[in-house]
Amino acid sequence: MTDLRLTWVQPEDLIGHELRQASEDGRDTTRIARRWHAAGGHPAPDRAGVTPDRASARLRALARQLLDELQQQPAPSAEAEPTDLPAIRAACPSWPDGRGGHEPHPDGTGNDPAAASTPAAGPRDVRPALTVLQLHAAWLGRAVGCLLGKPVEKLPLHGIRALARATGNWPLHTWFTAEGLSADLAAAYPWNRRSAPTSLAENIDGMPEDDDLNYPLLNLLLLQRHGRDFTTAQVARVWLDELPAGRTFTAERVAYRNLLAGIEPPYTARHHNPFREWIGAAIRADVHGWTHPGDPAAAAEQAHRDATLTHTANGVYGAMFIAATIAAAADSADVHACLRAGLSVVPPHSRLAEAVRFGIESARAHAGFDTVADLLHSTFGHYHWVHAIPNAALLAAALTHADGDFGDSICRAVSGGWDTDSNGATAGSITGLLAGHPARLPERWTAPLKNRLASSVGGFDDIGFDTLAELTRTATTPSGHATRTTHREALRP
Repeated sequence: MTDLRLTWVQPEDLIGHELRQASEDGRDTTRIARRWHAAGGHPAPDRAGVTPDRASARLRALARQLLDELQQQPAPSAEAEPTDLPAIRAACPSWPDGRGGHEPHPDGTGNDPAAASTPAAGPRDVRPALTVLQLHAAWLGRAVGCLLGKPVEKLPLHGIRALARATGNWPLHTWFTAEGLSADLAAAYPWNRRSAPTSLAENIDGMPEDDDLNYPLLNLLLLQRHGRDFTTAQVARVWLDELPAGRTFTAERVAYRNLLAGIEPPYTARHHNPFREWIGAAIRADVHGWTHPGDPAAAAEQAHRDATLTHTANGVYGAMFIAATIAAAADSADVHACLRAGLSVVPPHSRLAEAVRFGIESARAHAGFDTVADLLHSTFGHYHWVHAIPNAALLAAALTHADGDFGDSICRAVSGGWDTDSNGATAGSITGLLAGHPARLPERWTAPLKNRLASSVGGFDDIGFDTLAELTRTATTPSGHATRTTHREALRP
């Protein structure tokens, strides 16, 4: 009988990642790391979610014990990188005021764990919702960018370059293909096993399922059921009702497990969750930006309520940054102004803000994007390839270097490596929205999707992007009131 090796949640797989995360938090892990390795424990898996060998009962018990010990250690980075929304706002001197300006810098930190589950109060200007055509372009852009990055997800940067060069696709300008690729090169840098059958140029037949599209669908359901004043607990309920556990990864899978164990938000993000600063919350942020066009602060606050189910600190900032950038993209054609709006909701002394600024500055300083990508990898390569910090730097660099152009932005985001499908998806969403109309996205990118999205989220399989735009427009009315229908009712003609 074959052992069931469940990825991303086994204690012996988590401990190596937690040792790494704890070091990034500024904690001293020397003693605990020594105990783990002396007992025969593996380091963190480099690119996968499971270690090579199944752990003994003794080693698994030790991993649980060490995870508890690490969790009890205070993180020196917490003061400069808070998670609670009042403290984040207090740390941001340029926090937007919701009317195109900025609020005075608030006093105090307000470290209240309940803030993660409570919507922000206070009146805001009522702004017109995005049009169906704008939303259609944003949904399409997200799907195209995701699909471009899918076959090379998990590959190292030099492998992505080698595969593209060998097929005449470097600098990257079109879909990846296996046609004309030598057997030796294909063996040295294998395509993503799950994605290659559906995402290479010769195989594309509609948009295949991906978590980068599933989460926007779930957030669409969230808005339909609970409106824009949803709580973090309601995010959890939608997940438990509609999201198959096997379609979750990293921080989302740990939080899901924690929910089933009776742990409530925001502690779902903190308990034995070494992925709490990875990219997962950022890939869920689009709908929050679409919900608040022209209001980056409200978009960031909404993203915070979603993100704190699974993430802390920089993992939360990644989602807030993207939500605010997208909200600004609904009101401006200048991608650089949009990125500035995104940065305004991130504590400026946090590692994520510093990384985004570095990405922008690097893109401005170098004419060739290969040079930019190399510089980012030499600076942030010590992080895991799914961590929010390096990926935010790469995303900002790609958007800056491409000056907001759709095709150039997704190609640069994917060609820079790390989490290729997620970065491609977000770059496509932002620049699709900047384009403002699906007809302004080149047909060579959109036609292979055939206006069809596969998903295991109930009621959405085989849905068209035009229909998704209609549903999103209905769920994100300016008044903020949800249409109190089920998603299946909403899909009826």
